[in-house]
Amino acid sequence: MTDAELMQLSTEIGTLLQAGGATVTTAESCTGGWIAKVLTDVPGSSGWFERGFVTYSNDAKQELVNVATASLEAYGAVSEQVVREMAEGARQKANAHFAVSVSGIAGPEGGSAEKPVGTVWFGFACKTSPTQAMCKIFTGDRESVRRQATACALLRLRDLFLKK
Repeated sequence: MTDAELMQLSTEIGTLLQAGGATVTTAESCTGGWIAKVLTDVPGSSGWFERGFVTYSNDAKQELVNVATASLEAYGAVSEQVVREMAEGARQKANAHFAVSVSGIAGPEGGSAEKPVGTVWFGFACKTSPTQAMCKIFTGDRESVRRQATACALLRLRDLFLKK
């Protein structure tokens, strides 16, 4: 997805949030704040973007968005359990209607047979429905994996909660 397409998608998300009087927050690891950056590129985003947490380290995940030490030890940072906790913790800390979380292995190192480079987990929390998670495996270099993860998170946020 190009920068222009990311901007168009973010604008659409902002319009939907504004219309519903809702807010969103992010908790990002492998994307390093890219999702928050793209959302806040939209003029007027201060009306619906609450805040972004860049929780790159395990300590940050624990301190900023209340991920349990036991979850990190049992499942690892790139896992369904952790992104669920990231999304729920961010949503609660920001008192936002929606939260998106992401944790993955962008590469070029860090992958394993169980979690290869390109593995990215996403969490989606909402005040009024159960938290959801999904996993994708992207291909390409570090930049490509991070861009695809950003686009995927935004598309899923729009389709899961905002397009009704």
